[in-house]
Amino acid sequence: MRLVSWNVNGIRAAEKKGLRSWLDETRPDVLCLQETKARPDQVPASLLEGHGYHTYWHSAERPGYSGVATFCREEPLYVQEGLGIDRFDREGRVLITEHPGFLLYNIYFPNGQRDHERLQYKLDFYAALLEILDEQVASGVNVVIAGDWNTAHKEIDLARPKENSTTSGFLPEERAWIDTYVEHGYVDTFRLFHPEPERYSWWTYRFGARARNVGWRIDYFFVNEAFVDRVRDADIHESVLGSDHCPVSLDLDV
Repeated sequence: MRLVSWNVNGIRAAEKKGLRSWLDETRPDVLCLQETKARPDQVPASLLEGHGYHTYWHSAERPGYSGVATFCREEPLYVQEGLGIDRFDREGRVLITEHPGFLLYNIYFPNGQRDHERLQYKLDFYAALLEILDEQVASGVNVVIAGDWNTAHKEIDLARPKENSTTSGFLPEERAWIDTYVEHGYVDTFRLFHPEPERYSWWTYRFGARARNVGWRIDYFFVNEAFVDRVRDADIHESVLGSDHCPVSLDLDV
């Protein structure tokens, strides 16, 4: 079973850049999209029908902002929009789908760059989500957490760590939350297979950063420790264009 996660930075823009053609060619079992920036009634028909996927959407109250969508070849056993916490759910950041053997969380984590208030909102989101995940795992449920985490965890995960030590996305308090997830038994699947440096999933549009591979790895698939033996591969697909992010994938034996 192949899961793919991709921050498309506007699904309508991505559709014009070939998103539907890419979907038809790659045919993942589940596709998690973040930063869709659109309600379903604003999405081109080519992404709503005729592709053989069941589609689910969680849109922000604010127009043209945030939003996630999950495309599933097989209909999920259960679908939930949001975490059940209004201050986060208003921004359309989470879709939860249940599949045989695991819960999939498709998440667009908040960006903390605007000001201290937004940084605290981001840290509060990390805390609230972890509590929910821990409850699920403690009850015997396996979880897969996919999406744009908006934080590079280690120095290996961005091209300019020293220059970005005071930039949101690589602040000590943000990185510490990912440490906490790891301490709670959640595993960064990409690093199970790829210890090498210079593998990134996001590049600024400025300064020719993508061509020079001056990027950040901020898009992840994490799983709980008990589910690691079902993981067969994880990768980053840097050659896929259409956004300032590229897709990341997780292959499972289910």
